[in-house]
Amino acid sequence: MRAAPLALAMVAAWSSPVYSSSLASFALDKVLADATPIFGSYVKETGNKAEWMKKYNDDTLLIHMNIPGTHDSATWNYSQATQDSLVGITDLNQTFRCQELSWIDMLNMGIRAFDLRYAFDPTNTTIIFYHSEALLSEIATLDDVLFGFYKWLDDHPSETLFLSLQYEGSTAKYASNDAALQLKLYNTLTSPVARNYFVQKKSELGTLGEARGKITLMRRFDLDQLASSYTTEMPGLHFSPTLWTDNDPNIALTYNERKNLTAYIEDYYQPTTPAGSNATVNIQWKYNATANHIVKATTEYPDSLFWTWASSENTDNVPPVWPRIMAIGNGTLTPKGGVNQRLVPVLKKQKGKRVGIVMFDYFDVPSDLIDEFLSL
Repeated sequence: MRAAPLALAMVAAWSSPVYSSSLASFALDKVLADATPIFGSYVKETGNKAEWMKKYNDDTLLIHMNIPGTHDSATWNYSQATQDSLVGITDLNQTFRCQELSWIDMLNMGIRAFDLRYAFDPTNTTIIFYHSEALLSEIATLDDVLFGFYKWLDDHPSETLFLSLQYEGSTAKYASNDAALQLKLYNTLTSPVARNYFVQKKSELGTLGEARGKITLMRRFDLDQLASSYTTEMPGLHFSPTLWTDNDPNIALTYNERKNLTAYIEDYYQPTTPAGSNATVNIQWKYNATANHIVKATTEYPDSLFWTWASSENTDNVPPVWPRIMAIGNGTLTPKGGVNQRLVPVLKKQKGKRVGIVMFDYFDVPSDLIDEFLSL
């Protein structure tokens, strides 16, 4: 039986380069639309902060670069309305938020390192994003937002990104870090598309030239439910959660045993201040740890990775000190501002020096914070 003329026309259309290009564009638009609650609405910008790595030579070592990043990057769109709509999936009585601008804004404003906290959705089939028990979106998946990063890198081939992926242990009622989740994550990060966009170098950082247009995986998860071959095939740097000490201002974590490569990390996320300490005291304690680590990065171990987390909270305090207050202060109650404001003069003193990767809450406040960072 011969095919009908309409069927033949459809086959011809599907096989034509023009139609295939249109279909690919439509499919990408659909994925980017699904990613919007986490990634934001895609906007292409060029020049200035969107392409700040252009000024560096290809042979620049990544461990010698200054990389601004954001902590709990996906929380920017989380609100009380989001929390209320998810009652029954995640039982919360507080709002988790550490950012206020979308990922596309972060990218175009110079941010190059992202902290992503993932787990299965409540059906245990799709990888989505959380902060503690806060489910940040039921729509945007890890696959969706990765395509957002891929698209952005295609538009900005001079740049490179760092993605810190961490399993979020206190998640939805029925989520678990079992073999199914780990296999799903492995398949996503080693798919043919991902292999084109993730730097395939393992357990060490190379040059900017090797990493332009690509992503370095900062793997804060184990694949302990899978065969050892899965771990062997995973690219990037491995920071096992079993070795990342909790709430520590001075972590030394070896990520390459053969070459004895060690990362020096400050992750003092909850100051151990006396009970009832006010916000100013909590901010001061966190600022001290962060500033000391930034200065240490400029003076010690020049060929080692330094990774500083300027983010913090102290919700155990009475009254609680939320991430926003710690980062940018609370008006007249904290006259010197938060950690971010206090770090600006510290950064001004480090011109020409390496400070490494620094992760911020509310990175856009004050407005000159990232400007100072990128001018080092």
